Amino acid sequence: MGFGGISIWQLIIILAIIVLLFGTKKLRGIGGDLGSAVKGFKKAVSDDDQASAKSEQIEQASNTQNKETVEKSKDDHKA
Repeated sequence: MGFGGISIWQLIIILAIIVLLFGTKKLRGIGGDLGSAVKGFKKAVSDDDQASAKSEQIEQASNTQNKETVEKSKDDHKA
């Protein structure tokens, strides 16, 4: 038994029919398009992760500077 009750022989027959209908050249083109789409998606996700990490670093730096400014102004008022 294969996938969900479909045997390996049935999958081979379906694959052969698809190759006959579309041809290997068109299937190769579809595979290339699908591969480039996956690459584009991965790149977009990694770019988004990098952008969010960079914005978090900027936010943390800004918070640190704000805390230092508040502490300095407190020290100036005490003196």
